[in-house]
Amino acid sequence: MSIRLGDEAPDFTIDTTDGEISFHDWKGSSWAVLFSHPKDYTPVCTTELGTVAKLKPEWDKRDVKVIGLSVDGLADHAGWNKDIEETQGQGLNFPLIADPDHKVSDLYDMIHPNANDTLTVRSVFIIGPDNKVKLILTYPASTGRNFDEILRVIDSLQLTANHKVATPANWKDGEDVIIAPAISDDEAKEIYPAGFRTLKPYLRYVAQPG
Repeated sequence: MSIRLGDEAPDFTIDTTDGEISFHDWKGSSWAVLFSHPKDYTPVCTTELGTVAKLKPEWDKRDVKVIGLSVDGLADHAGWNKDIEETQGQGLNFPLIADPDHKVSDLYDMIHPNANDTLTVRSVFIIGPDNKVKLILTYPASTGRNFDEILRVIDSLQLTANHKVATPANWKDGEDVIIAPAISDDEAKEIYPAGFRTLKPYLRYVAQPG
């Protein structure tokens, strides 16, 4: 099964470090980040899990639930969590899926067909309140994920879901945004009475709404 942007995120019921969960029920109407790991006791992933745990206030502020996945079992997860807390200064404060049978990995097409092991299982899925997939990223084993970028993307997704705007390259929360091309100048004047600046007819900047 190949998942594309805009598809409904497949539901599943699975064991995690927080007990058995049914994904859609657990997620509810929140945003969610599902991110996966090739196996327990791997160095890059150890740093990632600690980083995600430390970012809990940022996830909570955006109404985002995070859930990890690794292809090992719960006993290994428990031992790994001790290492994460010892080396990163913060243990898990979100569920970590146990996926030794690759139930969820296969459901989300995390293991690529040309792979002879699980090393390609380093994916990120951002899923909206409507359970639709909003972003998909796959990282190589040697490169740690940039969770500041993932937070930035969530800020953009949440903003553009509620306003008829897009965000330019390297945009950060609070910076000017681009008025959607489908909005005419007359409509833009009504929506943004404080004004906007036009570089080209298709490129109009305005202060971030909201």
